[in-house]
Amino acid sequence: MACPEASSVQSLVEIVMEELEALRKRTRVRASNKMGLTSTGELLEDKLGKRALQKGFLLEFKKDSERLLLAVAQRPDGKKNWMVSDQNGVTTSIKPQQITYIVPGVENFNHTEILDFIQKAENNLDPTLLEFAWFELLEKNKSVTVEELAEMIFGSAEPLESYCAHLLLSKDEIYFTVLETKGFCSVYGPRSTVQVEELLRRKLAKEAADKEFQEIVQLLKSAKAMPLRAKPPKSSWMVEERIQYRIASLEAYAIDACKTDDQKKTAGAILKAMGLAKTASSAVNLLIDIGYFPLHVNLDLLKFNIRTDYSDEIMSAAECLLSESSDPDEIDRIDLTHLKVYAIDVDEADELDDALSATRLQDGRIKVWIHVADPTSLVQPGSIINREAMKRGTSVFLPTATYPMFPEKLAMEGMSLKQGKVCNAVTVSVVLRSDGSIAEYTVNNSIIKPTYMLTYESASELLHLNLEEEVELKILSEAAGLRLQWRCQQGAIDTATLETRIKVTNPNDPEPLIKLYVENQADPAMRLVSEMMILCGEAIATFGSFNNIPLPYRGQPQSIDTSAFAHLPEGPVRSSAIVKTMHAAEMDFRNPIRHGTLGLPGYVQFTSPIRRYMDLLAHYQVKAFLRGDSPPFSAGQLEGMASVVNMHVRVARRLSSSSLRYWILEYLRRQSKEKRFRALILRFIKDRIAALLLMEVGFQASAWVSVGMQIGNEVDVKVEEAHPRDDILSLKEVVQGI
Repeated sequence: MACPEASSVQSLVEIVMEELEALRKRTRVRASNKMGLTSTGELLEDKLGKRALQKGFLLEFKKDSERLLLAVAQRPDGKKNWMVSDQNGVTTSIKPQQITYIVPGVENFNHTEILDFIQKAENNLDPTLLEFAWFELLEKNKSVTVEELAEMIFGSAEPLESYCAHLLLSKDEIYFTVLETKGFCSVYGPRSTVQVEELLRRKLAKEAADKEFQEIVQLLKSAKAMPLRAKPPKSSWMVEERIQYRIASLEAYAIDACKTDDQKKTAGAILKAMGLAKTASSAVNLLIDIGYFPLHVNLDLLKFNIRTDYSDEIMSAAECLLSESSDPDEIDRIDLTHLKVYAIDVDEADELDDALSATRLQDGRIKVWIHVADPTSLVQPGSIINREAMKRGTSVFLPTATYPMFPEKLAMEGMSLKQGKVCNAVTVSVVLRSDGSIAEYTVNNSIIKPTYMLTYESASELLHLNLEEEVELKILSEAAGLRLQWRCQQGAIDTATLETRIKVTNPNDPEPLIKLYVENQADPAMRLVSEMMILCGEAIATFGSFNNIPLPYRGQPQSIDTSAFAHLPEGPVRSSAIVKTMHAAEMDFRNPIRHGTLGLPGYVQFTSPIRRYMDLLAHYQVKAFLRGDSPPFSAGQLEGMASVVNMHVRVARRLSSSSLRYWILEYLRRQSKEKRFRALILRFIKDRIAALLLMEVGFQASAWVSVGMQIGNEVDVKVEEAHPRDDILSLKEVVQGI
């Protein structure tokens, strides 16, 4: 049973509420009868009183786009402006256009009382009164001024009540609209019921959206405050659609890839709510702070929209190819499994697509075989796998991952050369003259059985040991020497330099393991491989030209007078200077063109069909000829495909370059501040600012060097600053004795 005291209290509250409602109704009726409100269809001029500004008037003015302030007029300032003292005690000059309202019935107001006036007004505001007034005015089809509304809802048009009415009307976006304004006075009319209902619906929707937005902002703030290891995983931000859209907007903003204005506004609103600047870097840092991005996120990988995964359809097609063991060229393959075959590559290479053999003929000449993997025995032109490879253009090699041109399992198990396994190949055999030029060559489908899988380091070691049982490797090295000598006689430019390779383990960790390797392109094993690949390219170009096969012939017609660089020290200094003068390679699809840098009459890239789509196209053309078929592609078709493929290749190269640079800077950032690096002065950029090659890192940077230092000198430098995300590296020369 309810408590009697509680029942009596409830009855008392109800009586009070009824009396208040009755009082409001009487007030509205009295005000309506007293004022004789004007209908909205009548002239409004009589309702708009002209009020000239005078000293001591209390007014509201627009300080800026977001702030309205109350102030007291002090004195004229020029012909039109007025000096006013605002609610903050600041005296300033304002223009008439800034004034939004003059409080009626006020003279000689003291500006020190403004804050008290504002407080009283805020205590007096009741937005529900506006709804009552709207209902009555709409029913009578009447318009109203601020003072009339004050009389109507407060029963008084005194300064405070009038200002309260002004605040209600000026902030209202639902019930009333301005019909006319003259000077500092306005007349308001009630909106229609349909308009009000729609505006209320929008208001409620906005309030719900604002509430949802604030909840998400709070989630972001909570995640940001969590310890690194406790942050929510990336997948957790993808569960709810409302959160997913906002995170996707932030991600697009971070990489300057917003597809719609709404995405940009959403990201900007989130950053503002989080107290962050509306910049891409702020979005990146926020996504890192909440655990969505790893600390070392590769932004270029996202910006360039690199294909990193394969669809289920592609993977299914790859599985089918692996299960079908048919080889269209099986009867035409020559058996070369008796040859000793060396596959030499970097130690973490996944796609092995070339290998080498050599022997010395009875007449003393050298014969070499360049064996190239044969992916065309599995993947036909126009197939779904082929089209996907064309869209990629190349395998992408990053310090953190490899994104292969073909599905990994297909490339590894079906296409790559494997030690001790019989593999399909296309073999180019070449007999060299004593001067290193080509005496004879053949191109055949083959089967081989790779004997050794060697890294460059292990191959160099074997060459150094000069083992009797590895005489074939020594012959290959001799052949490479002959070829380099011959090419240089034909005008080739030796641009061998130091090259950096980085392997990053667990890249999503805040402190992943970084392994840095510096490779000297003049190293015997690297020379051996590169010369044999160039030899293969020359032989294929000759083969294509002789048989009128459209191929992606590469060239560089530019001739460089190397004597102009003879004053520079040999090695990286001279190579760097020459490379800066070289032009990009050109392509022809009908006839070979001279390749000045390589010193060749013609050249076709042929040795990486698993990694490069243009090499794959060359294989399609050559293999069709070997079968006696017409080439699958005309010169015009090759040119069209090359334009698409080369675009993807350029993007992949930019990505590889930027990723390598990022991780080199991260590697340098982690080094002791006192660690010294040997640096070779390549050239002077301006005054004493020199371009340097960090010998232990294989990386070019710049720094001030001492007076007296010359090109080719070595200096010691240390890292002062390294910021990978901002691409900043600051080096300082370490002067001996200081």
